[in-house]
Amino acid sequence: MKIGVISADSTTESRVALTPDAVKKLRRHGFEVVVQSGAGLAAYYTDDSYQTAGADIASSSAEVVEQSQIITTISDLPAELTETLKPKQIVVGMLDPYRNTQLETYATKGATVFAMELLPRTLSRAQNMDVLSSQANLAGYKAVLLAANEYSRPFPMFMTSAGTVKPAKVVILGVGVAGLQAIATAKRLGAVVEASDLRPSAREQVESLGGKWLDVPMSEEEAQKAKATGGYAWTPSEQYMKDQAAVVDKALSGADIVITTAQIPGRDAPRLVHKTTLDKMKAGSVLIDMAAGTGGNVEGAVAEQTITTDNGVRIVGAANIPSMLAAQSSDLYANNLVNFITTLIAEDDANTDAAPNQLALHLDMEDEIQGALAVTHEGQVRLAKR
Repeated sequence: MKIGVISADSTTESRVALTPDAVKKLRRHGFEVVVQSGAGLAAYYTDDSYQTAGADIASSSAEVVEQSQIITTISDLPAELTETLKPKQIVVGMLDPYRNTQLETYATKGATVFAMELLPRTLSRAQNMDVLSSQANLAGYKAVLLAANEYSRPFPMFMTSAGTVKPAKVVILGVGVAGLQAIATAKRLGAVVEASDLRPSAREQVESLGGKWLDVPMSEEEAQKAKATGGYAWTPSEQYMKDQAAVVDKALSGADIVITTAQIPGRDAPRLVHKTTLDKMKAGSVLIDMAAGTGGNVEGAVAEQTITTDNGVRIVGAANIPSMLAAQSSDLYANNLVNFITTLIAEDDANTDAAPNQLALHLDMEDEIQGALAVTHEGQVRLAKR
């Protein structure tokens, strides 16, 4: 059974779906691997390194698709490749399923398509397949470094003979995987860090990393509701939203750096920072909008651009930060894919050194992982509407 690796179809994407180390792991399971020539170069993985790992090199993406039963990718396949798919081929990648306009085509072609973003993150056995967490962890780290590069002052406090340099004040909005890593990184650089999230349960995590929680008063009823759901399914009241906006507005007015991380799969990113708040911020302050690619958390943010407001605030539309750390993010992503792909074959094959070309696919839409990730299968679009 052959797995294919194609180059990313984007000038802003440097990652590759499988690395040479991942090729070695897959070959130990009995897979063969074919890689499009140059697919890993932007992540510093040469064709020679893939060949040394045991992969074949193909001259084009079309050749890879023609040879492969399983096709791995970072993002969606180009339309011209989708049209060449054959029945029962499998596509695995981060396919932005709720915005993907090719799902009907995939289904018509008879392909089974797995969107890795849909992984049930509460399943313990799925944690080593969680592409969102592996990429967000790196993104949160890099976002702080981007901010430090844009900011015209240092992060830590300095005591000098010429005077004292105050530490930078950093505010993190959204305390998921990326937000927590951003807090940890900013603290390591010596900044004073504050953070906010709609989930009150995140407070303990923020404080454990040395950050200050931006507290929003809530009624006893709301506190019980938030606690009962762990914060994830909690719908705040209109008054709570207004109170939180006021707390955030005050914090941002005095901030030097703001990093926003809030994204919702299949929807536009929630607007967290409005122009009225931007107008109150200090000249020279920097906002890193990690959700710029899906509409932006910050009003006025533009993906892959840095915008300077009339009052001197810089808004960095950081749409694809993991690509800036292509070598490491590719390595983690490839590990996620390897862990998932090995669930697609019979368990006996996955746990032993199988002979090439003797692997048997074991697709099971009743499986809680495969069933959750499959957006097309057997000619049908399986994605539930949101």
